[in-house]
Order: sequence, then structure tokens, then C-alpha cells
Amino acid sequence: QILYLKPPWTLANLLKCYKKHWMAVFGYVVPRSLLSTIECLSKHLYADKPFDSSTVRILLQESKKLLHAFSTRSDYNGVLPQAYAEVTKLCETLGEVRAALVEQDLSEDIMVLSENAACEKMEAMTPSLQNTEEKELHPSFHAAQENRHQEIWSVLEGVWNTMNLYSIELFQKLDPSAVTMTAKASFEEAFLGLQKLLAAVKDIHEGIGR
Repeated sequence: QILYLKPPWTLANLLKCYKKHWMAVFGYVVPRSLLSTIECLSKHLYADKPFDSSTVRILLQESKKLLHAFSTRSDYNGVLPQAYAEVTKLCETLGEVRAALVEQDLSEDIMVLSENAACEKMEAMTPSLQNTEEKELHPSFHAAQENRHQEIWSVLEGVWNTMNLYSIELFQKLDPSAVTMTAKASFEEAFLGLQKLLAAVKDIHEGIGR
């Protein structure tokens, strides 16, 4: 008789009932701090905008927290464990999808790096395309320039790969199911890579100034 909304309920109705009767009813059954979970679900599920994978992951995790909290009271005739299992399955599926996307992005980055390296090699190996003035320069100058280009490229590639490894390791710490790769890099490698990058950029800046 005192219900805020009468059944049958939609999910939106249930979330409104949770919020309306939280302090008087549900706060005595589960931790009251879980009101933030109810508000999170209500805010995102009815925001009339598409979800990104990060939002979906948050919603699934919040749902699991809520279901787990109510499981300490009852299994509700087996309905709650079934719901918890379905949400867990969705979390695993999302983790697999996110891992596949990360792997795809890494593959595309590696492909782009390889293509750029191939282009630089071709440019370095086609003296016929250089202008007359460049042809008159001493051969050692071209060799030095080519070595310098390769050195800069190598440093940039090393820093990029190291940062990728750190990103992967960070995501593994936050959500082990999100990333399946296990490659790791040391802080020393990251620091040395940044030092080399700094020196290379400084040289490029001075060269442009000259």
C-alpha cells in the first residue's frame, strides 16, 4: 500500500523504487553505501545516449556488486544466482572483446610502423630522386644522415613499444580479464627511452634552428 510504484515493474520502475525506499527499507538489508550503485545504474541506463565499452564494464561491475549484496539475504528461489551468472558471463565476453580490440590496435600500429620504416628505407636508397645539389654532397654526408634518421626512428619506436607495454600492464592490474598479453618492461627501460627521445628532439630542434 505504501509502495512508490505498483507492480508490474520495469527496470526503470525498480530503480526508482530502490531510491525512494532506500533509507527506510533496502538500507536495512544491504549496505547503505550501495545507493551510489543504484544511482549509477539509473543515470547511465536511461541517459538516451550510446554506451562505450568502459561504461558497459562499469555498469556490469556495479550490477554484480548489487546482486552479491542481496545474495547475503536470500537466493530468491534461485533467480539471483542465475542473474549473477549471466552478468558474470557478460563481463567475460566484454573482456574478450576489449582484449581483441587492443590486440587489433597493436597489430595496426606495428603495421604502420613497418610501412613507415619501409618508406624511409626506399627514400634513403633512391639517390636518383635527389636533386643536383644533393648529388654534389660528399657520400659520407648522406650516410651520416641516413644513420641519424634510423637512430631517431629506432628511439621513437622503442619509446612507443615501451609505453604500449606499460599501458597493457596497467590495464592488467585494473582489470585482468581486459588484456591477455603478458609482456612487461622495466622502469629503467622506459626512463632510458625517454632520455634518448629528449636528446633526439633537442638535436632536431637545434638543427631546425640552424
